[in-house]
Amino acid sequence: MTTEPIENQSPRAPTTTLVLGGARSGKSVYAEALLASLLASAERAIYVATAEALDDEMSERIARHQERRGAGWTTVEEPLELVEVLERHDDGAPMLVDCLTLWLSNLMAAGRDIDAERERLCAALPKLSAPTVIVSNEVGQGIVPMDPLARRFRDEAGLLNQSVAACADRVVLVVAGLPLDLK
Repeated sequence: MTTEPIENQSPRAPTTTLVLGGARSGKSVYAEALLASLLASAERAIYVATAEALDDEMSERIARHQERRGAGWTTVEEPLELVEVLERHDDGAPMLVDCLTLWLSNLMAAGRDIDAERERLCAALPKLSAPTVIVSNEVGQGIVPMDPLARRFRDEAGLLNQSVAACADRVVLVVAGLPLDLK
């Protein structure tokens, strides 16, 4: 409990929430619902999409996500420059990033420095003024992949999730559509 007068206290910074889950766990639906609850007090929400429609199946996935969101969402598609997009659109509107593991895959394919990108993201998140929800896949609970690239991806995803979880105010694991607060 603080004894400082209210006028001397700094306001609580908006929350950064990391939503983790496996494939088809319900993590994106849960994350969207978190931000939809904020839409009542905000004019719009920003949806930062890291996926690229490189084939028909991914195009269909993206279309389903867009249909589910409905009105009130502004979509920003950015496969690589996530930190820049978050900083550029940080005007108080709640933001949703879907998803970190696709961003990681894009970074790896582009030959980017994963450690540097992870550090930049974790340095930027606490500075954001808008409530931010970040979706990421939990990929480390299965067998060890045989392919070296797949093992590297799994390891990098685990490190990325750990780093973002450490700087997030809240971490939620979604399994079978059910959220479990971890932090």
